[in-house]
Amino acid sequence: MPGGFGGALDQSLCPCGGGAYRSCCGPMHRGEQRAETAEQLMRSRYSAFVRGEVDYLMATHPEPDVSAQQRRLALQRSCRQTHWLGLTVLAVSSGGPGDLEGTVQFEARYRGGVLKETSLFQRRDGAADGPWLYVAALKLEG
Repeated sequence: MPGGFGGALDQSLCPCGGGAYRSCCGPMHRGEQRAETAEQLMRSRYSAFVRGEVDYLMATHPEPDVSAQQRRLALQRSCRQTHWLGLTVLAVSSGGPGDLEGTVQFEARYRGGVLKETSLFQRRDGAADGPWLYVAALKLEG
């Protein structure tokens, strides 16, 4: 899903800490592959916030009660205003290739603080082969 702010960063390290962007989160952002686990989706979403990949953020977090235009504007604002500094995954519960649901606890450092969150992820429509989606923050600090 092209359209981010950081196109020149393809040769750099991935913001999620998982290696080179072009082979880590880049293929997911470009729509060339799907996240295989809840953790992989969480990491790719963090990288999408860093790089301004708004289309990817919208596609991986359905919010049917909010208009697409409102969501897009809020995500663009968030991506531009927050300077993310790093990600640490603290714990993962379920969310593997054969699971329908999982949680990921993480800390995301940004200029001015740390976001501590436990996120819930589920497969679209409860289908074993459905794509992973971010559902909600179960616990949020920071």
